[in-house]
Amino acid sequence: MSGATFEELTGVAPEKSLLVSLKKKAGRNSRGVVTVRHRGGGNKRKLRLMDFERKKINVPGKVASIEYDPNRSARIALIHYADGEKRYILAPLEIKLGDTLRAGEDVDIRPGNALPLEFIPVGTAVHNVEFEPGKGGKLVHSAGSSAQIINKEGQYVVLKLPSGELRKFHQKCWATVGQIGNVDHENINVGKAGRNRWLGWRPTVRGSAMTPRDHPHGGGEGRAKRGMPPKTPWGKPALGGKTRRRKTSDKMILKRRKQNVTIA
Repeated sequence: MSGATFEELTGVAPEKSLLVSLKKKAGRNSRGVVTVRHRGGGNKRKLRLMDFERKKINVPGKVASIEYDPNRSARIALIHYADGEKRYILAPLEIKLGDTLRAGEDVDIRPGNALPLEFIPVGTAVHNVEFEPGKGGKLVHSAGSSAQIINKEGQYVVLKLPSGELRKFHQKCWATVGQIGNVDHENINVGKAGRNRWLGWRPTVRGSAMTPRDHPHGGGEGRAKRGMPPKTPWGKPALGGKTRRRKTSDKMILKRRKQNVTIA
């Protein structure tokens, strides 16, 4: 088992004005039907209200603390703005206590500053990228991740996402400069089943260990081959079966994350 050292954290207690209660749903929707399996239990958590829009234009903010967030792999930074407001943002890799961050069209290209893609130089690493202008950052939120600006074509900017996908974004979409911190998160080894239970994950039973009525892979004397392409418990194709529907945004994809698939 391995874990994080937390040596980069500076805050002891979270900002109370930015905390809300988080009700557990155990993978169930509003009708009580399980829509995500293997969820339930886990430690209690408070939700930190995050600022993914970064629309405090030209208002300087000072990094007051770098804190742990139980709801995400990345660390978060508490920003005290000059007008007295406090907000949480994703903590970039090179950020330090006392740094001054800004958001605007003419801010410096340095980790933690936010600005539209059209003003960020080619080759810069960014995170918290907007899908649509004004909708707030939706992409590249996890620990150690970043997207890279590859090219600019008219009103669009081409980004290479962490998955390897090449996608066009409108130049008015905002992004934050830099790579997200806590890059060693990918090296953590959970180590035991109980630790997954703390995180809210319940045990997963193999289909081949079930009966034929419970799973298409079930049944047989002893260990048996599937005898069929892999399927879900409900008989749908698994492990590579295409489930993505055609979307209007597909035309923005220049290269799929899977190899040898290129969109003309």
